[in-house]
Amino acid sequence: MEKINLYVGYDPREAVVFTVFNQSVIKYTSIPVSICPLHQDALNFDGQQDGTNAFIFSRYLVPYLQDYKGWALFADGDMLITEDLKNLWDLRDDKYAVQVVKHDYKTKHYRKYINSPMESDNLDYPKKNWSSVMLFNCGHPANKILTKELVSEAGGAFLHRFQWLTEDEVGELPVEWNHLVGEYKENPDAKLIHFTLGAPCFLHYYEDEYAGEWSDHLLNSINAVGETPQEIIRRTIWQL
Repeated sequence: MEKINLYVGYDPREAVVFTVFNQSVIKYTSIPVSICPLHQDALNFDGQQDGTNAFIFSRYLVPYLQDYKGWALFADGDMLITEDLKNLWDLRDDKYAVQVVKHDYKTKHYRKYINSPMESDNLDYPKKNWSSVMLFNCGHPANKILTKELVSEAGGAFLHRFQWLTEDEVGELPVEWNHLVGEYKENPDAKLIHFTLGAPCFLHYYEDEYAGEWSDHLLNSINAVGETPQEIIRRTIWQL
């Protein structure tokens, strides 16, 4: 039976976004999905920690975790899906080592996670946010370089800019499969929503684009009958 191997970035400081994203995946995906959180402790991966989230480098372990076989999908945890994930999975193309949305933008916001313990600079750099959604051809020979040792030691530029690959080994996905809330104008065709500046669990982003849908999935994941999404959020999320 066909199955999606989905690896999701997990940061304990915003664990709720992992739950909400998974709830949206379960709701909309029409085939079985194997969801694996990229959690530092479970991976026994200390690696580098110079990023703004806990899975900044462990995402590149996906081919290693797949034993360099088959295909897998990586997604940041602060996302929301609005249609069948199988439609993204079906875009796999064996001629590529990895497929991504090739964002080409300069940020409109130079701080992110505002007014939260995760607040930090939001820097521009080449190929920014390409690695936030990756369809990995784990069996591609070029990805066998991504060992646990290399990912632990390689610089951020080498990994985030896909320097272990040639340009023609990086395929392109449609932009609607990684819609950047707050950076891109509203897109009614967006299918995978990325709260790259901060998810609605943080008060500063509580009324951002797609925040209502995010709250609905949160309510559904808790399954609390008789309470509004706002009541659930205020009762359960420590940031508020």
